[in-house]
Amino acid sequence: MSTVGTIYLIPVPIAEGAFQTIPEEVRNHTALIKHYFVEDLRTARRALKAMHPTLVIDTLHFSEIDKHTGADKGLLKNWLKACYPIGIMSEAGCPGIADPGADLVAIAHTMGAKVIPLVGPNSIILALMASGFNGQSFAFTGYLPVKEPERSKKIQALELLSQKEKQTQIFIETPYRNDAILSDLLKVCANNTKLCIAQNITAANAFIKTEAIGDWKKEKPVLGKSPAVFLLLAQ
Repeated sequence: MSTVGTIYLIPVPIAEGAFQTIPEEVRNHTALIKHYFVEDLRTARRALKAMHPTLVIDTLHFSEIDKHTGADKGLLKNWLKACYPIGIMSEAGCPGIADPGADLVAIAHTMGAKVIPLVGPNSIILALMASGFNGQSFAFTGYLPVKEPERSKKIQALELLSQKEKQTQIFIETPYRNDAILSDLLKVCANNTKLCIAQNITAANAFIKTEAIGDWKKEKPVLGKSPAVFLLLAQ
């Protein structure tokens, strides 16, 4: 029998209010958990209240993961030693995937804690499913460099790797740079390279489209500031 607490990785809807994407198992666990590490306190409180309307939020304990210094690892160890069930929540989607949480999970493993990932929406996997690209060989790169020439060099490297390995390359961008990265992709990539843009996944206004770069150039969309996933597959 474990002498430390348990870590639960709690998924949060990708699209605002899309709680139909959250399984009943998540609701069952969050009805009992009182201790949370969260990426964004406001989002976490709102999500828990949406799943449990009668929940008294002030009875819960939250530790917000600082964007610069990370999580309070000492607090995690104390909570685990106290045998608490602990939830980890990102701002959207699944914690530990392009979101904070991995460091906390790594510590939990060193302490012999049980780690339970709960099923929920993940924009990276959903975008890959909908792209029509290679789902047996793919790589998630995260964020590309912000500045040039590093940014264009990275795009070229990913395109070359995709062509060589027949591998889907997946990356994301801060939403306010969506249109800038699209412009860079259209400028750098070959016309026959395929690009999928998956935006607002699981929302009523979701936009998911795959075309060759040459076709995207003919009718370039304005993406705006909504979350998007970009996928490349070179020919």
